[in-house]
Amino acid sequence: MREEADRIQAELAAAEQEWQEWAIARRRVGTVLAPDNGNVAGQEAAPGPRDADTRSAPGQAAKPKSQVPVWRARLAWSVLSVDYQRILTALADRHRLHQGPVTCQELAVMFGLDAVPAKVEALRSKAKRLVARGWLAERQPGRFTLAQGVAGQGDAS
Repeated sequence: MREEADRIQAELAAAEQEWQEWAIARRRVGTVLAPDNGNVAGQEAAPGPRDADTRSAPGQAAKPKSQVPVWRARLAWSVLSVDYQRILTALADRHRLHQGPVTCQELAVMFGLDAVPAKVEALRSKAKRLVARGWLAERQPGRFTLAQGVAGQGDAS
């Protein structure tokens, strides 16, 4: 029994070490991919596997106003977080100027971000979420524009 207990104890120690390494890696990846320029304040990795069921992973915790509601007539843009409003404003400007759809790489440049994959993919994720909720349209793969009813309605949309 003692040999079995020692073996299990050794496996547990190895698993805890692996968990710590994974938590560090997750925190580093979260820092790189964070949509707010790497600010992951308050997003600490769980200290051990026992807490995995009670805590959400970084980036999954709901931030104030981070939910994207399904678009409906007269729904104000102010229900969206600043990042989503920024995307809608940029696309509304393009619509008003009769410019075509925009790619996420072009959005990154418009927002003054480095057009590196992490930033572009963060914007793509937001744009895809807006498409899924009816705020944007993606008539061509990777090219986004305001959805039909949203176009031109600004904050009173």
